[in-house]
Amino acid sequence: MSKALAKTLLKYTIGLGLLAWVISKNWHSSDAGPGLRDALAGPVRLLPFALAGLFTGLSAFLTFVRWYLLVRAQELPFTLVGAVRLGAVGYFFNTFLPGSVGGDLVKALALARAQSRRTVAVATVLIDRAIGLWALIWLVALLGGWFWLTDDAVLRQHAGLRAVVESAWGVVAATIVTWALLGFLPEWRAQRFARRLARLPKIGHNLAEFWRAVWLYRTRPRAVALALLLSLVSQSGNVLAFHFAAQTFTVAAEDVVLPNLSEHALIVPPGMAIEAMFPAPGGVGGGEFGYGKLYTLIGRPEALGVLASLARRMLQWIVGLIGYVVYLRLRPTLGVHVHSSATPSAG
Repeated sequence: MSKALAKTLLKYTIGLGLLAWVISKNWHSSDAGPGLRDALAGPVRLLPFALAGLFTGLSAFLTFVRWYLLVRAQELPFTLVGAVRLGAVGYFFNTFLPGSVGGDLVKALALARAQSRRTVAVATVLIDRAIGLWALIWLVALLGGWFWLTDDAVLRQHAGLRAVVESAWGVVAATIVTWALLGFLPEWRAQRFARRLARLPKIGHNLAEFWRAVWLYRTRPRAVALALLLSLVSQSGNVLAFHFAAQTFTVAAEDVVLPNLSEHALIVPPGMAIEAMFPAPGGVGGGEFGYGKLYTLIGRPEALGVLASLARRMLQWIVGLIGYVVYLRLRPTLGVHVHSSATPSAG
């Protein structure tokens, strides 16, 4: 067995093993509320499930548009149809491959094959992912600031949420300062730094091209600002998707008060970050564990957080499969293709 295959199998084992443990831990009801067995035995509320699916799909589409804008900002030849096609198959691989970034690798390789500036093409995918994660922090910081200014009970009653919001403020402040200082760097210094990077053995050329890509984005703040705005809208859609997914099972919604939209707005972004960084297919197991703990942070039963995560995961699977069909149906542009041989390397 190759090391790559063994590593991939290990990631699947960790993810599915953690998921099994989380489900067994929350299977039976307790003093805190109903267990998964009771909730899953009841009827399914189709309207919230459908709304969650709608927001999941719209949020995914906005990420495809965001990536298209970032690619075009680098003056690379690309089309919106191509971005949707590769974005759709990337979403599919992100959902089913370990680490929640397998689709990013597929998108990067596919785009790079059709470009002369291949390292820059790969850099667009990395920066697209970074802006998406950055928007999660911005969303918490902005909403937390609003709740703080209005003296909302969400922050007043939950010390854990205040800590989350304060951490988001710190990260946003640090990144803004760094971004601003980068703007004072003259172009000749940026190019000299790129030339120094290029002298490094083996990886020097790639690092230099990536740095030039980052520098180009810094000199085009409108493109970054628009990408961040799209990310904020997309991440808000993800919050709404999770909020409605949590309402899918009637027993859970009727017997225990679920978190309101304000509470979900502050706990879903950290949950998404945990899920994205967990090295399992689509973050399986890690997402359920994280959302369960975040629910307890606001005084809600852990089982309800696990249940909401499972409901949303079902929707992600559905959207991911639809995305693969979209990829197969849309005609490739710029000679961009995705081969099945790219799959193992994403592990």
